[in-house]
This record gives sequence, structure tokens and C-alpha cells, in this order.
Amino acid sequence: MKEEWLAGISREELLTRVGDMDQVAGVRMVTLEEASEQGVKAALFSTGTGFNFTVLFSRGMDISAADYQGKSLCWRSPSGDVHPAFFEPEGLGWLRNFFGGLVTTCGITYAGAPCVDQGKALGLHGRYSNTPAGNICVQQEWQGDEYVMSVQGQMREAVLFGENLRLTRRVWARLGESRFFIDDAVENLGYQTTEHMILYHVNGGYPAVDAGSVLISPTRSTRPRDAEAEKNKENYANFDPPTKDYREKCYYHEMAADRDGMVVTALANKKFNGGEGFGCYLKYNQRELPIFTEWKQMGQGYYTVGMEPANCHVQGRDQEREWGTLQFLEPGERREYHLELGVLRSAQEIGELEARVQALLGG
Repeated sequence: MKEEWLAGISREELLTRVGDMDQVAGVRMVTLEEASEQGVKAALFSTGTGFNFTVLFSRGMDISAADYQGKSLCWRSPSGDVHPAFFEPEGLGWLRNFFGGLVTTCGITYAGAPCVDQGKALGLHGRYSNTPAGNICVQQEWQGDEYVMSVQGQMREAVLFGENLRLTRRVWARLGESRFFIDDAVENLGYQTTEHMILYHVNGGYPAVDAGSVLISPTRSTRPRDAEAEKNKENYANFDPPTKDYREKCYYHEMAADRDGMVVTALANKKFNGGEGFGCYLKYNQRELPIFTEWKQMGQGYYTVGMEPANCHVQGRDQEREWGTLQFLEPGERREYHLELGVLRSAQEIGELEARVQALLGG
């Protein structure tokens, strides 16, 4: 849905009023310079609605900062947008480079907890988010009456005598809309069958996440990951104030999808700003990403809720192999993944989404 002031003006009317489209929206290429962020290449998107987000070319084209009219949609970790040269793949070292942000992609040959799989020691969440993009393309153009802004690049996860996978990503948005899209294609360029795990770590933060905020989702049932998540599991969708010494909880959701296989989930703060309401939503295809994990972390400073669609669980590649659920890519095989993320701008929009979810669940 377009912002009212932009929905009421035609392409020609707009072009007569600006010298360059950067006056209302656009993509700006930058290189970060401070501390451990030095050298990180990024694209800054502005859609003309007060919706802005950052794509990190040096970090798998993941989405770090994202805000709407000054209000953040995501949680940001203390690390900042760390350059991949500082990546520590062993054990939990991945956390030193985890910027949080709106989207951190995990994978693409392993994801989830550190483990030893068939004699290989694998760290947390894989290498993908610390892989720089190549073959970068930036486009800003009119497509009929729509002004479309996009960036595209390719990330390669390859090793001699091992995997050779390439992920091609396009991130794009339209003038006048407070949403964007991620279109991914993963290909096996090698000549051997290769493990394939992918998880999209969508990290909602304050003020979308606050005391009284809720997870809106077409959840048919939930399954706690472990004994910690068993505690107070009935309140999986309700969020507390920042809590000292809080231990993270993860829940696997069985979701209801619409007839096209689409699932919409959201983090919504209906009480924000005296009842004005604010939140962020995620839309994905369940046929592409059949598993959904909720990561609930109410700790002080670590105050976030993750919406995580995936083709795997989060307990490590060895467990996925043991369960018989580990995915593989055959030589030459290609798989696509499509996501939409955007803003819930008001209590009315939150209520409308809740109604759609209840209708899907038969309520």
C-alpha cells in the first residue's frame, strides 16, 4: 500500500517537480569507515515514505539497520556491522560478528547450533553472512508507473574438494511503499551432492518489541526446543519487559498457510505511542521454507524476538542428518526463496492482520 501523498501523484506529475529521483527516494552506495566496520560496503535504501533500510554487500547482502520514520524495526547487537575479515567460524565465534539487524541469513551448507557432523566441526549458523557479494548490480528505474529500486549480487560458498554453492540475491523495493522483497536462488555449481541448510534470522526489536507486544502468526501448534523453552511455554506469543539474566527460548511452529502456500507473521506493539500501534511483518512461502522457529530473548540489552523461516531446525546439522530431514542439492540443482518484509504503521493495520490470521485458522 502506497503512502497517501505518493499514491495521489502520477509519474509525469512527479517528474515535473523533481530534478532527480533522489529527491524523494533512491539507493545510495557507501563504505563504512569506523572501527571494525571499516571497509564494509553497503547500500542505503529510502522508499520515500520514511522507510529506510541498509543492505550490506560485504555481509551476504543481509539487511542490517531498518527504520520507519525514525522508529527501528529491528534489534541491533553491540558488534555493529563487522567486516567479515573478523569472522570466527569456530564454536560460537559467529556471535562476535552477529549484527542482529532485520535479516541475517544463516547457512548455506550448515546452520543452527555448533556440532560435529561426520567428523567435521561446524560452528554456529554457517559462513554465509560473512561472505562478500560479487557481480554487484544497482538499478533505479521506472517500470511503467512504478519506480523500482534494486540491488543484486552473488555469494559463493566453495572449498577445494568440497562444496561449490552460489547464492544470487536481489533486494528490491518500490517508491511509496514501506516494504521490500528478497529473492534468492541457490545453485550447486559443483559435481557432488551437497548439504543445504538455510534460515532467515529476522530480528525484531524495540519499539516493535516491548512489554505487551505480541507475535501474530497462524500457529496451529508449537513445540519447545528444549527444557528451558518448556517453562511458561503457553506465553510464547507474549513479550515481557527487559529481564535480568533471561535465558533464550526457541519454539518450532506448525503454521497454517493460505492457498498459495504463503505465511504471514508479525511482531506488533498495539500500545505504542498511546495506542497508535507499530510493528513489522514477514511474509514467506511455506513450500520453500517449511520450518519456522521463534527465538524469544527478553534479556537486558539482548531484547529481541526472531521470526525464522527455514528449511531446517536450529539444533545442528548432525541432528538434521540423524532425523533424516537434512536437505541436499544435487549437481546443477537450483532452489529459490522469496520473502517480503514491511511495516505495520498503525493499530488498524495490526488489527486487520490479526483478523486475516484468525480467518486462516478458522476462528
